Amino acid sequence: MPMTEQATGVPHPQPRARNGQQFVTAEDVTGAQSLIRSLEEVGADVVFGIPGGAILPAYDPMMDSSRVRHVLVRHEQGAGHAATGYAQATGKVGVCMATSGPGATNLVTPIADAHMDSVPLVAITGQVASKAIGTDAFQEADICGITMPITKHNWLVTDADEIPRTIAEAFHVALTGRPGPVLVDIAKDALQARTRFSWPPQTDLPGYRPVTKPHAKQIREAARLITQARRPVLYVGGGVLKARASAELQVLAELTGAPVTTTLMALGAFPDGHPQHLGMPGMHGTVAAVTALQKADLIVALGARFDDRVTGRLDSFAPLAKVVHADIDPAEIGKNRLADVPIVGDAREVITDLVTAVRAEHATDGRVGDLAAWWADLDRWRTTYPLGYDLPSDGSLSPQQVIERIGQLAPRGTVFAAGVGQHQMWASHFIQYEEPATWLNSGGAGTMGYAVPVAMGAKAGRPERTVWAIDGDGCFQMTNQELVTCALNDIPIKVAIINNGALGMVRQWQTLFYNQRYSNTVLHSGPGEADEGKPTGTRVPDFVKLAEAMGCVGLRCDDPAQLDAVIEKANAINDRPVVVDFVVHEDAMVWPMVAAGTSNDEVMAARGVRPDFGDNEDD
Repeated sequence: MPMTEQATGVPHPQPRARNGQQFVTAEDVTGAQSLIRSLEEVGADVVFGIPGGAILPAYDPMMDSSRVRHVLVRHEQGAGHAATGYAQATGKVGVCMATSGPGATNLVTPIADAHMDSVPLVAITGQVASKAIGTDAFQEADICGITMPITKHNWLVTDADEIPRTIAEAFHVALTGRPGPVLVDIAKDALQARTRFSWPPQTDLPGYRPVTKPHAKQIREAARLITQARRPVLYVGGGVLKARASAELQVLAELTGAPVTTTLMALGAFPDGHPQHLGMPGMHGTVAAVTALQKADLIVALGARFDDRVTGRLDSFAPLAKVVHADIDPAEIGKNRLADVPIVGDAREVITDLVTAVRAEHATDGRVGDLAAWWADLDRWRTTYPLGYDLPSDGSLSPQQVIERIGQLAPRGTVFAAGVGQHQMWASHFIQYEEPATWLNSGGAGTMGYAVPVAMGAKAGRPERTVWAIDGDGCFQMTNQELVTCALNDIPIKVAIINNGALGMVRQWQTLFYNQRYSNTVLHSGPGEADEGKPTGTRVPDFVKLAEAMGCVGLRCDDPAQLDAVIEKANAINDRPVVVDFVVHEDAMVWPMVAAGTSNDEVMAARGVRPDFGDNEDD
């Protein structure tokens, strides 16, 4: 049976009442009608998709549905990412729909992205008629086989009677335990066949029993280590956000006095402005956060997976630290770093129990750790090596300044979605995230083209919120067609194009590691039109004209003196999507940085600047 919200940390869709009754009496319907009715009953209110031959029967009953809003996207990848944005912004299951063959395979990238970032997603695809499966029929693809490694589970439905049960199971699996994407592939003849619909169905998921309650002995041992540690760090991952455990995390942090680092996927789980927050760890993390983990004697990992972008060279990561590792997915514990105290459980339940256990330790002979010396080091590092940037000497726009001012001028509660690359890192650095579900990005897969459709999905799910997509000119050109979807469906997102005329992060690596040989990273000049990577001539495309052609307001800013006025104008427009082309300096780089494959001990605060941490008696 479905787990409760208290057990999982996230709400589970419950059967809805119809005419005052919990149970829906059996009705004679088509499989397609059964599908739409099932989506209504599990609480799906928005579906992003595109019709096509095999899924077409499911589109006819949508015209009769008063509860399921369908958003017709321009590409199936946009549907999948929009469903991700909806899920991340609302905490509910995102739903996307596509036809067979190329329609289904166009969902593979967003499904893989959702799998890496533990996003609850239900992808529904049409399949050729059951008798044609395996014959290489027109638009046939084994989408279940293709997505097996990147879904929690998937189903092939060839019997109309199985549709309600499968949809109920799909939503349950997607949202419980470690959230993730699932796929339901339905044969066309199953959609067309007659069946009897009733709700709720009897589900059958043998062996699927996610553990949410942590083991008491492990909790006590973790609490003992926390109170004994002299240099503890709370290493917080996206699992804390998935469990809706931000309030509990703040209680634990303030109780222990330990510094907090939040990964790229966890920004907003702990307020950026809190004095115990050191920032983001990892390849482009703050010097204080990276160094704190390296010099810690105890790491308490909560809903994090010791990703390579956090650890750097794994064999040199945090060499002095014992590890308490809590995660709802037992497969993550010990996968990359041996855990001294492994804890399997939902992050909210784990943190709640840790708070109780730490308080018990404090009450026993005053077992409270003395962290004064540790905080003296931490404060010195973050004061000496703060995040910052230089303004261009030629008077052009600084990309960091653009992003910082967008964050400062945005209304409270604004949701920010970022593409992948330099602008993603700058958005993680220079926008303050004080509450959960206000930062959406592709962390594990690093999917270019993510920002615009994810912002669209977030705005569809949270229409009362302002939603900004912080995008690069490279990312934007992959999925910008979804602005047409936004314009036609009253989804007024705002898009900031950080336009440096290049694939910025790739260009940064070429600058640092390839002797400034800028091979195929200039975006708006053809062969022979660029001199040593310095773009010349007219920028192609003209993003303002492109935005206007798609029914949006197009603005441009290339003058720092006009920056605030342009951002404020964009914030004031709420009846249509807005696209702002910020033409920025092309040579800006993301710092700090740990080069790929190196130790976090080699963190560079800026180009050529290696921090000096001084002597530490415990090193």
